[in-house]
Amino acid sequence: MAKNSLVKELCRRIDGYREEMIELQRRLTAIQALSPLSGGEGEGKKADFLVEYLKGMKFSSIERIDAADPDCPGGRPNVIARMKGKNSSKTIWIMSHLDVVPPGDLNKWTSDPWTLRVEGDRIIGRGVEDNQQGLVSGIFAVKALMELPTLPAYDVALIFVADEENGSTWGIKWILEKHPELFGKDDLIIVPDAGNVDGTMIEVAEKSICWIKFTVKGKQVHASTPGAGINAHLAASQLIVNLHKALKKSFNRRDKVFDPPTSTFEPTKKEANVPNINTIPGEDIFYYDCRILPPHMIEEVVAVVEAENKKVEEEFGVKVSMEFPNRDQAAPATPVDAPVVVALEKAVKDIYNRKGRPMGIGGGTVAAVFRRAGINAAVWATLDEQAHQPDEYCKIENMTGDAKVFAHIFTQE
Repeated sequence: MAKNSLVKELCRRIDGYREEMIELQRRLTAIQALSPLSGGEGEGKKADFLVEYLKGMKFSSIERIDAADPDCPGGRPNVIARMKGKNSSKTIWIMSHLDVVPPGDLNKWTSDPWTLRVEGDRIIGRGVEDNQQGLVSGIFAVKALMELPTLPAYDVALIFVADEENGSTWGIKWILEKHPELFGKDDLIIVPDAGNVDGTMIEVAEKSICWIKFTVKGKQVHASTPGAGINAHLAASQLIVNLHKALKKSFNRRDKVFDPPTSTFEPTKKEANVPNINTIPGEDIFYYDCRILPPHMIEEVVAVVEAENKKVEEEFGVKVSMEFPNRDQAAPATPVDAPVVVALEKAVKDIYNRKGRPMGIGGGTVAAVFRRAGINAAVWATLDEQAHQPDEYCKIENMTGDAKVFAHIFTQE
């Protein structure tokens, strides 16, 4: 079958799977795959269901790798389903995650988060976009190929991992540590867990993340006698302003791959100090969220911060200390001309008639785990960015469209 005809037939079949895809979403949504850290029992029941579902297809192998999480008696499951291709020199991976986040305040939902609701072109329920859209799209892209008298250009593997929502300790990090032989340097890794509404963003790089908790200590006194104390709140306020100026001045490089194209340094959370108006606080606590463009190192930022801390200590007579709730140096970027990026660009162009653009983001994704291991990975999906929201929804056309993009990539020589 000619290439263009093959892609058209795959797309036609995927369009015909619409109701099956919704039904799989319905059954997955009903299984509350919550981490023990979120008060759940893990992803075991969801993995059990998924393995049985996949057995009804023509996969070459289905493997389950359970991680021994001491907080989860049944372990944390990771599932790999493989389809052999014409050439086994490399593997095309679609990686999605099994776990979801809790629904939060149920009063903010207009229906039961664990019961799928179809509303026009939207399906609504916890996990339907994050990350069941990618999970279901990958499965039905493979299903379309299996029903044709042809093989993918290379081996294809769907990997469904645990613990993505809480750091991936028992998911892809576990797999790469215990079974690094599963992945080759030439493999194409696609993570459908971030994207934009038109499917043009191909995420290839991330900024470093550094969250800083500042504790400023002075001396608490009655507000009518400020000279007898040291106003920690005043000193903290000055420090916030000083940091805002110093960090932006010191780290002003731009990189058009990223959106926004600069490092960002923002004061965010502020803890309560004193309960009443007529007391000068002796302690003030605030936080900064720093997203730092590579190749800058987090240590460079910390050095500038420490210098500003010292200035405020000397000016106000306070003591400033720091803690780092999150300190994550950016992984190496996936090159914009890497095979996985080129494959996505071709597929997005043919399926959506849009130009994909390699981009960097300020947030962190699980693709960084692969990049640190020296394996190029790209994050891509067509999303309305509903992750973690009440009344989370997935557009059905996004789900089918992403399946078509994956199927296109499976046919690329």
